[in-house]
Amino acid sequence: MKNEYKMSEARFDELNDELNYLKTVREKEVAEQIKEARGFGDLSENSEYDEAKNEQGKLYSRIAELEEVLMHAVIVDESTAPSNVVTIGCKVVVEDQNGKEMPAYKIVGSQEADPMHGAISEESPFGRALLGAKEGQKINVDAPRGSISYTVKKIER
Repeated sequence: MKNEYKMSEARFDELNDELNYLKTVREKEVAEQIKEARGFGDLSENSEYDEAKNEQGKLYSRIAELEEVLMHAVIVDESTAPSNVVTIGCKVVVEDQNGKEMPAYKIVGSQEADPMHGAISEESPFGRALLGAKEGQKINVDAPRGSISYTVKKIER
């Protein structure tokens, strides 16, 4: 089974732009660094050359990663999703088992996840538990320290 990377069209465009930048501008910069480092003499004792080659390896690794993600990207059309069910692209407000309301979380694809800024991956335990839930529904999240219950308070598009 191939990987699918669910994401918004905006995120797809961002990754595509990054790939184009890496293949056009950055690749030439790194090639120039290697060329310049070769001019410093003996390659066996040339730390500038080693660093430039390491940078080239990181660059090619990132290019391969982006190509893989973009090849298997699935664009999520948030406009056709139902408004009464938690899906990718919606914001969700939940209440913990003590009645404390949590900050709003946006459910996103794995390539857009940023938990520190409230963007939760649909592949995370919390995101998985929320998917398909409706307002007022209780959900259970399997966490390392046991199951935690939440109640879905509000779903926004």
